[in-house]
Amino acid sequence: MTDEVKLNRRKFLATTAAGAAAAMQITIPSSALAQAGYPRRPITLVVMYAAGGGTDTIMRKLADEMAKSQGWKINVINKPGAVGGVATQFVGAAKSDGYTLLGGANYNRFVRVLGHADFVPWQDWVPMKAANALASWSVRKDSPFETFTDVIEAAKANPGSVTISTSGTGGVWHELALIVANIAGVELKYVPYKGGKPATLAGLQGETDIAGGGVHEHIELIRSGELRNLCQTSAEDIVLDDGTTLPSIATILPESRKILPVGATYNFMVKRDLPPDVMQLLADGFRAAAGSEAFKALMDQKFFQLDIKVGEEADREGALMETVTVDIFNRFQDQIGAEVKTAEALGLPTPEDFDSWWPPEGYKPPPIT
Repeated sequence: MTDEVKLNRRKFLATTAAGAAAAMQITIPSSALAQAGYPRRPITLVVMYAAGGGTDTIMRKLADEMAKSQGWKINVINKPGAVGGVATQFVGAAKSDGYTLLGGANYNRFVRVLGHADFVPWQDWVPMKAANALASWSVRKDSPFETFTDVIEAAKANPGSVTISTSGTGGVWHELALIVANIAGVELKYVPYKGGKPATLAGLQGETDIAGGGVHEHIELIRSGELRNLCQTSAEDIVLDDGTTLPSIATILPESRKILPVGATYNFMVKRDLPPDVMQLLADGFRAAAGSEAFKALMDQKFFQLDIKVGEEADREGALMETVTVDIFNRFQDQIGAEVKTAEALGLPTPEDFDSWWPPEGYKPPPIT
């Protein structure tokens, strides 16, 4: 693999579709329904965030493509709240028959760490990963910070003086900003906003020194020259078709490479106690949907990163992300604003010990071929 990955002829939509319906039904008749025996009635996919956002957009497209490829009927509804906890409790209370699925993000890794649930996301559930959204740090065009190294030097000279916007305290972009700053060994001031778009505008308008958020939220402003990217959390540099480079944090902080790529993730999740044959059918349908040309086109359009993981590979990544989250949230307890569980209480290792710890005693991969 080369040091750079060229992303050509990709268009980014600066805004997600507004006014998306809170529920939809996709109906594709097929004789396969009767032959397979499952499903005999519509499946419900419960999305853990609000309609119209990135998670909702991706989950609805996956449901659409799964319905088309498998000949199923799928209803999509939204139950936001408690960083995914509301939807998780709803699906968790449903019968384990494959008719109620969880559509969400970030391997549901925040709910146990913040005390919203006591299940183990990667052990009591089966995550199926479709894509990433990479984190981005960008500055306005007249910023004195030309590179990420400039930020490190300024923050070390005057800890807490450099400000960065986030999409909300304890959210994924806040967490990733904490992770990057921790690896760099600097102290920043985190300024929360209600979402990625307001956070991006805060950096653009000079309310903060750095605009934190996702690459998909910054890319058009980077293309226009209004923002200058300092780093992003892919494992490799991203080179746009006009030659602009979005540097990977790994080229600046090589020690970060072991956790890259990292960012928001988008996952179907099903309960671990599903009948194995039903789980296999759902995994097959998920793979077909995530690998479809229509879904890939959406990834390009929204500037997400296709990254399909199913089975132990997905479980391992989910466990690693939860391990990183509990470590970072405990290091920066004062920044989270809520009680945080310790790694010891959750039976997790330190990030440094993760490779030797995985797989933990008693772990069994999901019955998916």
